Order: sequence, then structure tokens, then C-alpha cells
Amino acid sequence: MKTIAVVAVPPVKSFDLSMPETLMGSVEVDGAPGYRVVVCTADPGVLPSTPGGFDVVIRHGLDVLDTADTVIVPSSGSRTDADPVTLAALRGAVERGVLVTSICSGAFVLAQAGLLDGRTATTHWALADELAREHPLIRVRADALFIEDGPVTTAAGAAAGIDLCLHLIRTDYGATVANAAARAAVVTPVRPGGQAQFVDTALPPDTDLSLSATRAWAMERLDTPLSLRELAEHARTSVRTLTRRFHDETGLSPQKWLLHQRIHRARELLESTSLPVDQVARHSGIGSAEALRQHMIRHLGVPPSIYRANFTTTR
Repeated sequence: MKTIAVVAVPPVKSFDLSMPETLMGSVEVDGAPGYRVVVCTADPGVLPSTPGGFDVVIRHGLDVLDTADTVIVPSSGSRTDADPVTLAALRGAVERGVLVTSICSGAFVLAQAGLLDGRTATTHWALADELAREHPLIRVRADALFIEDGPVTTAAGAAAGIDLCLHLIRTDYGATVANAAARAAVVTPVRPGGQAQFVDTALPPDTDLSLSATRAWAMERLDTPLSLRELAEHARTSVRTLTRRFHDETGLSPQKWLLHQRIHRARELLESTSLPVDQVARHSGIGSAEALRQHMIRHLGVPPSIYRANFTTTR
């Protein structure tokens, strides 16, 4: 069982503060809890929340970080004046090799601790300019759901914290467990971190311009070759318009989105079946065992055989 330390830096957002427990607290692996989620703060007791919220009571101090496997810093109103004790504790966690993450404005806390200097990071798109202006040593990207850079991961606003938690679950226990957590919480399965935070151009109301139906159609056919022309025909649009709208909605080209979904399907098959690698490659639409090997090494850093050994649920 892994320990998740959720560090509350007042004033806090109660929604973001409860998100890790909601997503990770229900995870089970081989019939046992996968996580112990503990909310802590520098000065335990009653903490104020952001305007319009409600006060929260936190019982644990920052000593929780001493035994944590992962630290999550949710949104905070302390964008310039976070507690020095908290900042020192976060620096100490990174020095010990602990993964430290943030949700939304929690990135400002990591920035104050100096943990984002020289790294690429994200936050809520509306705060990205402020983060870049106040901390010029950070390479700020406002177009990503979450970004991993070494021992530090930052996520965009609000619901992107859900994507971060699912990503952490998948990293720890694999795609099958992460998808089960997503189903339990009735949320979208794991999305790629490079996906856009929002649609650049708002869709007109009461129209069917979204490509969600085409993406769902493609998901049912991942094991077959799908060309841009076929996707465009299903969407009843031109290839050029399909490519532009696909990027607007997902932040990815159709080809990159398809590859991500196929790699994710291959990971599930490697975890939950005993199919030979060449059949996993064929059923996921990647083609050959060698192509699957190359893609997994490029995107995950390990070949299919090692991935299966680490995450398989079939003996």
C-alpha cells in the first residue's frame, strides 16, 4: 500500500483537497487497499478555504511526508506567501526521491519552493501568464492537462486533478486498475497529459460539431487501420477540417490521438491477458510485435515483456 500525502496550504479549495481521496482512496489491488491517503498541513486544525467555500479541519502535520510515496499539493490561495515550513518540507521530499505533484494553483507553492526552476510546468490556463511572470525560470505551458518533469508533476485546473490522480494510479498499478478507478468515480478514463485544457473555439449551442462521436467510433475500431479519410468521412467533414477540429478538442493530431489510445489498449491487454505480444499488437491496432516494442520503449521507457512482468494481473 502506497501513502499519498495531500498537503493543504491555506486558503484551500475543498474540492481539490478531496479529489485524491475520491479517486485513490477506493483503489484495490489483489483485494487490498492500494493507497492510504492522508491530508496534512503545517499547522493542524481549522483551515480557511477560498472565498465562498467552507472551513476544513485537518488533523495531521507535515511529518506525514516522511513516509509518503507521493505528495500532492492541491489549489491554494497562497500564490506568493506560502508557509516557509511547508516549502522546506516539499524540498526535503524531492531530495528523498519522493514524487511531488500539484493541482491548479498548487503549482505556485511548488514554484515558491524552487522545485519548478528550470523545469516545464503547467497550471490553470488563466494563471499561466502570472506563473511565468512571477517565476521566469519556469517553462510554463498553458496547453496541457498535466506535465511530468523529473520528480515533479504539475496539473492544470480543477478536473485536470482527476486526470493527474488517474495517471498516478496507472503509473503505480497499471492501466486496468486506473480504468477501474475511473469507472468507480464515473469519470473519463485516463487522458494524455498533452491533451488541451479546453477547446480554443467554443462550439455553437445545439449543434453536432463535436468530434466526440467520431472518437467513440474510432475507439471501437482500434484493431483495424483507420485513415484520416475514413475519420473525416465518419465526421462528415474534410480531412483538413477534421485535423484542425481534432487538435482544437484534444490538443493532439488524429494520428497521435489514435496512437495514444492504441498504446493504452495494448497496456490493458498486457496486464489482463496472456496473449502473445504479437497478438496484443494486432488487437490494439499497432501491427507487429516490433512496432509495439518500439512505441512502448519510446513512450513508456520499457518493452512489452518488462511492462507485463511489472503490471500483469494474470498468472
